[in-house]
Amino acid sequence: MKEKKAWMYVVLLCLLELVWVYGLNVAISWWHYVVVIFVMFADMECFRKACERLPTGTVYAIFASAGTAGIALLDMIFFDARLGTDKLFFIFLLVVGVVGLQLADRKAEKQAKEGVD
Repeated sequence: MKEKKAWMYVVLLCLLELVWVYGLNVAISWWHYVVVIFVMFADMECFRKACERLPTGTVYAIFASAGTAGIALLDMIFFDARLGTDKLFFIFLLVVGVVGLQLADRKAEKQAKEGVD
């Protein structure tokens, strides 16, 4: 159950990252920046909570790759950026890397448990 809660923090972490990056892009007043800073702190708290139960490398890889892919999509949707095949290819590589890292972590955990038992 606690691992499931940790994954919820990872999802929230990724969503909050998109919010604060978008906020930095559209902020025009001092109070906009205050809100963005608050969201950044909330984002880092989610990161801390997720790392309590999940491997930090995995959480960071998901955070970084989801942020990169999400921001590329935000640029396309809100700021009329071009999302060509080159960007799509590298976003795909990020996703494959994160999945590979998760599979490697699970394999290492399984081997560690088999060695302990």
